[in-house]
Amino acid sequence: MSSRSERIIHAAPAEAFFVVSAMAQYAGAVIAVNLFDELSPSTVAWLRVLSAGVILYAFSLRREHAPWTRHDLMWACIFGIFTASMNLTFYLAIERLPLGKGVTIEFIGPITVAALRTKTARNTAALLLAAVGVAVLGGVELGSEPLGLLFILMASVMWAGYIVVGSKVALGDRGVAGLGIGLLVGGFVITPFGLSDASQAFSSLRIILLCIAVGALSNAIGYGIDQTTMRRIPIRRFSVMLALLPVCAAIAGFLFLDQTPSTLDLLGMALVLIGVAIQERETIERHHQEMETT
Repeated sequence: MSSRSERIIHAAPAEAFFVVSAMAQYAGAVIAVNLFDELSPSTVAWLRVLSAGVILYAFSLRREHAPWTRHDLMWACIFGIFTASMNLTFYLAIERLPLGKGVTIEFIGPITVAALRTKTARNTAALLLAAVGVAVLGGVELGSEPLGLLFILMASVMWAGYIVVGSKVALGDRGVAGLGIGLLVGGFVITPFGLSDASQAFSSLRIILLCIAVGALSNAIGYGIDQTTMRRIPIRRFSVMLALLPVCAAIAGFLFLDQTPSTLDLLGMALVLIGVAIQERETIERHHQEMETT
């Protein structure tokens, strides 16, 4: 990568990368939901994780990295297990729940991580605004799907682990190598769940290519960008920025699925964006203060 490209990437706001990551993940999710008519969600999740692991590990071979330590490998493996489990439980949930509702309920995990790391009144206000916005977007239409709710809450816990452990892996500064190794390990762990329709999947080149596309979009691109973002900003800010995901889901639904947001949906999106904006303003002010003291 040229020095000019590196400067552009470094100067771009973290939110811009985050939106690209979100759109890649939702594009993969749309393909995955359509695959549920032919494969079980667990098999789609399994092939998603493994294919992304292979893609990312192959890509990481092009770069030189410091030698892996046992400690580094341990965290990469734990990260991969959290990520693969999150993918598995999320797919089992959205088989039963609308995609947008599932994403908003799953956001409980990131909200909890942000809450535990909140230290100032401004951070608390930003967190509360984002949480209320997500609650408005999520609605209360889940009473008829208790199993779906259970799976999405499990995915929420795994998402919290993905953030905390993923930050440790990202700070290792090995590009996407840690994510690639972790996904391969995570894919192996969830293999018993993914074997149910494996023979059907491997009998069709079209299905395999679609599963690889899901892995490339949702994990290789989406999570790869997340690793870059987590190297640049604190975990707390990253967790609050995840509130942009339900907003991106609502926009994608409006553009591609003919799902017009209601007045409450627009209110929820506004609250989320205000919360993220507060975080961004605080970051800019802190940066200016640090510049003045140097």
